[in-house]
Amino acid sequence: MKRLCWPLASLLAVVIVTLLYLFVIRGSTLPASDGRTSIVLTSGERDLVLTEMRGFLIAVQQITQGVVDDDTGAIAVAARRAGGAATHEVPPSLVGKLPIEFKRLGFDTHSQFDRLALDTEQLGDAAHAQRALATLMQNCVACHAAYRFDLESR
Repeated sequence: MKRLCWPLASLLAVVIVTLLYLFVIRGSTLPASDGRTSIVLTSGERDLVLTEMRGFLIAVQQITQGVVDDDTGAIAVAARRAGGAATHEVPPSLVGKLPIEFKRLGFDTHSQFDRLALDTEQLGDAAHAQRALATLMQNCVACHAAYRFDLESR
């Protein structure tokens, strides 16, 4: 019995590490023809991610309008809507398909929106919000340059 414990424990460790790599780090990806990484999703999963990205774009537009109008209240509201609270709607099955760097960019983007909202409320400075938004947009550019979404083939 003791002779089987170490080999079984080793095999279990290898299986766990492999699953962690596949579902936490690599995700469901393929190299894409345009040099980016293709994240392979179902139609519903793709729709959910693209809806979230459109939410980011709406927040960027509203923040920009708030900067133009010098309306720090509107800036904070728009930023908070795109912050961390928006991440609770993503099902774990989808999170498992996303590569780790995509997840990092996404969570960092939500975090930066939260920080932008908080800083704007505390500082009341639209120019500071504009600078924070310019920094946040680097995540958007990096993500769109690195990833695309393709549908699973049935």
